[in-house]
Amino acid sequence: MNLSSWMRSALYVFCISTLPVLEVKAAIPLGLSMGLPFWQTFLIALVGSVIPSPFILLLLRPFFKWCRGKKFFRKIAEKLEARFEKKAKSVYKYQLLGLFLFVAIPLPGTGVWTGSGIAAMLDIRIRRAFPVILLGNLVASALMLLLGQIVIG
Repeated sequence: MNLSSWMRSALYVFCISTLPVLEVKAAIPLGLSMGLPFWQTFLIALVGSVIPSPFILLLLRPFFKWCRGKKFFRKIAEKLEARFEKKAKSVYKYQLLGLFLFVAIPLPGTGVWTGSGIAAMLDIRIRRAFPVILLGNLVASALMLLLGQIVIG
């Protein structure tokens, strides 16, 4: 693999890993299928997927507040808030352990984006939530890498 094809593949993996829903669940199998070495795929996807977390943790609640004040965005904000609150019920009882497990198990509807949104809705401070989300994402990335190695080879 030459440098330009490696950079293109790495950029694809990075960009896919930053997207909600897809995150490492799609980025790691993509990187492995494109021929990126497993450790490079792991690191690129891990870094890309965790970048949105601090922004979500810091800005989600003020963003929803702003949206509720705008007629056009009010319904969208209410639907998203309801979605986060519904998922937060599974995390609320166990707080940080629940947040870790929610992010660490790579299933549809779980991950960094939703976990960060839940932490923001539960008003968990960033200095407590971010390390837990990062650790959960590390576990999810390792699980996806293992699964990808088994399936893709």
